[in-house]
Formats: sequence, C-alpha cells, structure tokens
Amino acid sequence: MMKRILPFCLATALTLTAKAQNPDKALARVRYTFTHIQDTTQRDKPKTENMLLVTGKNASVYTSYDKMNQALNMQKQIQEQIKNQSGNGNVKIEVKSEMKTQPTQEDYFFFANEHKMITKERLFNNYLVEEPAATIDWKILKDTMSFSGVACQKATTRFKGRNWIAWFATEIPFQSGPWKLNGLPGLIIEAYDDKKEVKFEFAGLENVKEADATTNADGDVKIAAPNGGVGSVKIMGIDVNTSYLGPEIKLPTDAIKTTRKELDKLKAARDKDPQGFMQAQMAANGMQGSFRMNQAPRPKGTTTVKAEVNNPIEIENKK
Repeated sequence: MMKRILPFCLATALTLTAKAQNPDKALARVRYTFTHIQDTTQRDKPKTENMLLVTGKNASVYTSYDKMNQALNMQKQIQEQIKNQSGNGNVKIEVKSEMKTQPTQEDYFFFANEHKMITKERLFNNYLVEEPAATIDWKILKDTMSFSGVACQKATTRFKGRNWIAWFATEIPFQSGPWKLNGLPGLIIEAYDDKKEVKFEFAGLENVKEADATTNADGDVKIAAPNGGVGSVKIMGIDVNTSYLGPEIKLPTDAIKTTRKELDKLKAARDKDPQGFMQAQMAANGMQGSFRMNQAPRPKGTTTVKAEVNNPIEIENKK
C-alpha cells in the first residue's frame, strides 16, 4: 500500500494552455477488459485492467476505468480529511491507494475528421502530445461473430509490430476502438494480437443520456464552506478529473501542449527522483508546501522489485 502526503492549493496554478479542440457530443461508452502479458517469463501473471472508451461522431477518448475509480476514491478521502480538519491552518492530506498495480496513465483522444491523435499524461500538470493518427491498413474479412449480442465482422492488420485481429460492429457507425486501434467502418468491439499477449475484450456498452452531468470537469474537490455555502479546492499533482463521465468529449482546459521528446525528459526526471520532481513542480507553479511519498515498511531483507516489461504493446516503430 502506498501513502502519499499531498499538498493542496486554493487556486489554479498558471499554465500554458493548449489550443482548444472543439468538444464532441459523447454518444456511447464502451467498457473493455484489457489484458497484457508484460513479462514473457511470467505468462501466467498478465496485467489486467478495466478500460473505458467514450465515443462520438468525430471524437473519442480511451482511458483507464480503474484510474477513474481511483480518482473518485481519492476525492472521497480528501473531502473527509478537509472536513475533519476544518479551521486548521495547516491541513495535512494523506491519500491511501489500495491498487496493487499502477493503472494506465495515458489517455488517448482520437479525432477522426482531422486524423489526429492526442495523448494526455499527467506529471503534476496535464500534458498533451499531438501527433497524426496512424493510418492502419485493415483487411476486412467475411467472418462474423456476435459479442454479447452485438453482431461483428472480422478485420486483420499489422500494426506497431503485432498482427492484430479486430471485430467491429458495422451497425455502430463509429471509427474508434480501444487504445490506438481505429479506422474501421464501425466500432471496434474486441481486438487482440495473434499471440494473445495483448487483448481488449468487450465488457459492455451503454448510450450516453442527455441528462448525464459532468461528475468533476476540472478536478476540483467540493467542500462545505464556513458560511454554509460550498467551496472548492484545486488538488495539484494527481488526476482527479472524471469529466469523461459527462456529456462531452473534450481536452482538459488546463493542459500544456508539448512534444514527445520533452515529455520523455520530464518523465525521466520524475522517475530518477519522484519526491524532488514533485517539489520542483510545486515551486514552478507558485505553491508552498512539502511533498512526501511513503511506502509501507517491507519485511527485513526484501527489496523493491519493479515490474518487468520486456513485452510492450508497441514492439517496433515505437516513438
């Protein structure tokens, strides 16, 4: 179990905002079970994660459903602790995570008309990397199959070093799919590589209702103010944004547009010294306070073992 002592700030830090992309109406939410054999020496221990694709006529966003639930759990913990420390000028926030593995941090926005892919990652601030969407050379076959009552047709392709099999629903006219898979004349319901090392299995679909409201569009935590009203606290450094449950598909308004090269540099600095990186980011955003990352004591004689990833999803042409 990991505990994070997190600072909070009552105002949004100033950031360079990326050029806005027009929002698209969310029409459907598709759930997938993502299975990935990350370590080929331990094929019986794949990473499994619940994922979510929100799609509209032009845009879609693919994210970790587990990450969103983790964010909601963090919000609840933070709200309770702020409430219990009301009136204390030195508020201490401690967030506990019960997750055994780190959820997928990247969110993938796909804009079909513009043939554009925008990857969002959070390293204290939200960062956006915009790239042309890959043109996938699909071969559509005559094979058909039904997944939970959804009639699908088979397609195959070679993409990012793997031979992919996808099943798409011609009756659901969206060009999107899980991860970076897209471009078929229908929603990709299920996909996997020929070795079954990476699988996106269909876990359900629901239409987005007009009445759906954005749960937390900006990542603010709502708290009861001393005067009886409702105030908000901006939590910096963790992604508590659950706007993907709302009626629109849109990029975060507080994001910083960058390049893949610059983002990789930031990630390398974070991985080398996580605590120092967070402290530097706080200072750069004009925040005062401290950040500490503590882990539960390990049994004597044991060491921290980082999960081995010798079999990434993209095994060639990785940029």
